[in-house]
Amino acid sequence: MTNSTPNSARLAKRLADQVPCSRLEAEQYIAGGWVKVDGEVVEEAGYRILPGQQIELSAQASLAPVTPVTMLMHKPAGVEAKTLWQHIHPETLAAGDRSGLRFLKRHTTNLTLTDTLETKASGLVVLTQDWLIARKLVDDAAKIEHEFIVEVAGNIVENGLALLNHGLKFNGKELPPIKVSWQNETRLRFAMKAAQPFLITHMCEKVGLTVVAQKRIRIARIPMSSLPEGQWRYLLGYERF
Repeated sequence: MTNSTPNSARLAKRLADQVPCSRLEAEQYIAGGWVKVDGEVVEEAGYRILPGQQIELSAQASLAPVTPVTMLMHKPAGVEAKTLWQHIHPETLAAGDRSGLRFLKRHTTNLTLTDTLETKASGLVVLTQDWLIARKLVDDAAKIEHEFIVEVAGNIVENGLALLNHGLKFNGKELPPIKVSWQNETRLRFAMKAAQPFLITHMCEKVGLTVVAQKRIRIARIPMSSLPEGQWRYLLGYERF
């Protein structure tokens, strides 16, 4: 909580005096999550502190700018796309995250959800601050392949699998060829480009099937792998969509 008593001072000013460093450098340290007040990380340069409060600058502190991050999340079924960012916090960071990044509050700002899912669907979603990744996944969506596992019920019409692969329309337009195959008696695998919400549901209905559950397991070259439901991790530096 920010202190606003007459004797309080801005954290950036107090840090600049203590280090010493310039006010701008102090703000960079704070924004980078390198500064603690009474043992708690504070990321707001305007945070006001009282005389006697302890300021600590991490020994690993760097003036390097905070680089944009990208998160991969296993969205649970029933969670709306507009609330996904609320599920990004340290408690939901997957134990298997190997990025070495320290979670910062600013990682949850200016996020772009590149590929939405229906509320009832689960699976891999991407939230990014990196405009290059956003441009690739959004502007080049027609070239990006998505893989889904779809649980279905009902009896498929004659030649239904062939129709799913090619021969159906959506919003009045003929769909391009899609790779669809049976995984077992009730589960289909879809590999498709330009994936749109409700498209798979529509396609299944056209061949006599009802979608029971839908999970996206891959976007381009990035698989969801063993990422637990409701958890997220940072995209690793070497990973490419």
